[in-house]
Amino acid sequence: MNKTVKILVVVVVVAAAAVVLVFKPGKTPPPQAPPAVPAPPAAVTAPVPAPASLPTLVDLGAGKCTACKMMTPVLEELRTEYQGRMRVDFIDVWENPEAGEKYGIRVIPTQIFQAPDGRELFRHEGFMSKEDILAKWTELSVEIK
Repeated sequence: MNKTVKILVVVVVVAAAAVVLVFKPGKTPPPQAPPAVPAPPAAVTAPVPAPASLPTLVDLGAGKCTACKMMTPVLEELRTEYQGRMRVDFIDVWENPEAGEKYGIRVIPTQIFQAPDGRELFRHEGFMSKEDILAKWTELSVEIK
C-alpha cells in the first residue's frame, strides 16, 4: 500500500469515529437519589440550624440508614434528658441535601458538636452512644449537666 492510501484510510477511520461520537445517543441520567424519608419523630429538619445559646449536637443522617436508625433513641433520650441545657438537632440529608453539602458530610450519620455560639468543636462519623457523646462534651470542656 502506498503512502497516500494509508493516509486516506486513517482519515476515513478518524472521520467515522467523529461521526459516531456526534450521533451517539446521550448518556442516561445518573440514578435518582432514594425517595425522601420522613425524619424520626420530634426531629428538627431545618436545613441549617441557627446558632443557639446552648451547646448543640447536630446529627446528620437519613431515615433508612441503619446506623442513623440506631441513633434515633440516643438523640431522643439526650433531647429529653438535657432539655434546656443542650440542643439536639437531626437533619435528614436525603430530604435536605444542601445541608449535607454545607456541612461537608461524607458519611452518615455524622454528629457535629457546636459551641453555644455555633462554632464547630468536633465531628464524629458513624454511630455514637449516649455515653460517648456525654464524654465528648466533657472532653471539650462544655458543661451540659
